[in-house]
Amino acid sequence: MAPLKMRSIAAALAALAPSYGCDIDADTLLETAEKMVDFGFRDLGYKYVILDDCWSNQQRSPNGSLVANVTKFPDGIKAVADKIHDMGLLFGMYSSAGLYTCAQYPASLGHEAQDAQTFADWGVDYLKYDNCYNQGQEGTSKLTFDRYNAMSQALNKTERPIFYSMCNWGRDYPWNWAQTMANSWRISGDVYDSFDRPDDRCPCTTYDCPLPGFHCSIMNIIGKVAPIVDKGQPGGWNDLDALEVGNGGMSDDEYKAHFSMWALIKSPLIMGTNIPKMTAATYSILANPAVIAINQDSAGMPAYRVWNRAADLDDFDQGEISLWVGTLAGGDYVVGLLNAGSTALQMNATLEEIFVDKRTTAGGSTKGPLPSSNGWDLYDLWANRMDDITANSIIMGNATVNGTIKDTSNSTSLYNATEMAYADGVKKNNTALLGVKTSSVAPMGTIQAMVPSHGIALYRLRKQEGASMKKRDEL
Repeated sequence: MAPLKMRSIAAALAALAPSYGCDIDADTLLETAEKMVDFGFRDLGYKYVILDDCWSNQQRSPNGSLVANVTKFPDGIKAVADKIHDMGLLFGMYSSAGLYTCAQYPASLGHEAQDAQTFADWGVDYLKYDNCYNQGQEGTSKLTFDRYNAMSQALNKTERPIFYSMCNWGRDYPWNWAQTMANSWRISGDVYDSFDRPDDRCPCTTYDCPLPGFHCSIMNIIGKVAPIVDKGQPGGWNDLDALEVGNGGMSDDEYKAHFSMWALIKSPLIMGTNIPKMTAATYSILANPAVIAINQDSAGMPAYRVWNRAADLDDFDQGEISLWVGTLAGGDYVVGLLNAGSTALQMNATLEEIFVDKRTTAGGSTKGPLPSSNGWDLYDLWANRMDDITANSIIMGNATVNGTIKDTSNSTSLYNATEMAYADGVKKNNTALLGVKTSSVAPMGTIQAMVPSHGIALYRLRKQEGASMKKRDEL
């Protein structure tokens, strides 16, 4: 069985340290954790600080245990975990379901019980479990299931709640079977900091992929996940890989679209940039509470792609536009108009398109009018994006007290999810979570938005009270 203690409604929010590569050590990890607190990320819900590869010795101890590199972690891993816990954060660890990790350090294949207990004893709260050097134990769903389930069972036996993040790159279709034994599963090869540049090292463009590779662009991964978004569910999520926001390879509009799509699809939001050196622009994307609230919505339903159409090709001969729609708790919806073409476009989506599932699956059994026959208010989820002056004030330490934002009560861009959960904030119509009401759509009407090239228009839709068509008008 899966680690049920970790089957939370919402996907994980976290920080990873991949930008440091194998230079990671205790000081760097703790500095990242401290800045997560100082910048208010902890109170936005980013709880996990995840240590990636290269943390151990090249050899196990005489009794077969994993051993931390004493130069990098002179006081051991548990001491680091304890300090991170003292900050109100959770600690993530890395291993692989193979003989070696991807950087060729000892991994956990055949050592699952011993390593799981070691992780539990160290105070680990999250395990990223990779797929390198797997001894050929893949090629069928059963082979891969058994290999990853061995660690799932071992983690459960420790009786410590540990979020289990499978990183098998989508091999053998984990979205079909991982829900019973993992909390998230990667659906693709490794992401890289490009919006849509094709790369031969990421050869597949669909989820049915015998060679996941790496250097997979944002649009490549979105295309792969589109047919399988419904496989994500509370406690078990499609993982689109770490966020590239802030790493320098994309434009501001591209990073906004990247963050928005990961949030819509309910991927874990794992910051993959250098947090202590974060810019104001990066901060204001990663700290947008209105978008995070979509990711953390209590309904736990990923958005899906309604349509996908050709658009003007860009420098990489790529171009498409698409409409994404998701159901939210309390009767709200989220709508994303994604423009991956080379020019800014006015994009349109009718209410009939947005609510196509309601129309095509009602079958005469739905009571009352269809949603498209109601009027809807549109709330722009990027309109309250934090300005650079405020973001820089937070980064410079002038807007927090002991890591808590001084005052979020009347803010349109700041939120403290430690004080009030996202679900409660939405119910109370918190402006920072709802965004800015920019327009309304009449019954059977159309949403229109000017969307920049490689950008997104993102809205929360809320039904208008009393604004519906009379029954005779629907006939």
